[in-house]
Amino acid sequence: MTDRILMPTTRSITRTVALAAAVIVAGTLSGCSLIGDLLPAPQPQRDETTQEITESGDADVFALKVGDCLEMQEGAQVETVPVVPCDEPHTDEVYHDFEIADGEFPGDDAVNSAAEEGCVAAFEPFVGLPYDSSELYVAWYVPTQQSWEGIDDRVVSCTITDPSGPVTGTLEGAAY
Repeated sequence: MTDRILMPTTRSITRTVALAAAVIVAGTLSGCSLIGDLLPAPQPQRDETTQEITESGDADVFALKVGDCLEMQEGAQVETVPVVPCDEPHTDEVYHDFEIADGEFPGDDAVNSAAEEGCVAAFEPFVGLPYDSSELYVAWYVPTQQSWEGIDDRVVSCTITDPSGPVTGTLEGAAY
């Protein structure tokens, strides 16, 4: 079973995630990785031209693209994430992604430092306001040691959220 982990921003984010308990229970079941490795990873339904998500559903975390809107699963290793079309209410949007330099797994702290640096650097060009001046939060999906070593995962997916609640549409250019 290969997964990624979501790390919250350095700002405090408190959310209740109903699926967190299910993820923890599912992860403890013996055979989970055997079954998960045999089943095809869920792919989001996308418009063939724009590649925008057209139907709500679960998507493989490795299938996320910049511009995807989703319902965040915070603080857990995940294989799939619930995605929605951006014209529907959602908690988060993937606004940037980048790869960490190849090599041996540098450790969780180094991966998270690289993620924070890369995601915060991309924030102002996307939102139109420096991160420290904004009301919005960022978080990121990062490789685990297992995904780094098992499938050469180096991608960090940066997400943006409005702590006041779900949004409809994109936060690009929001400037708040």
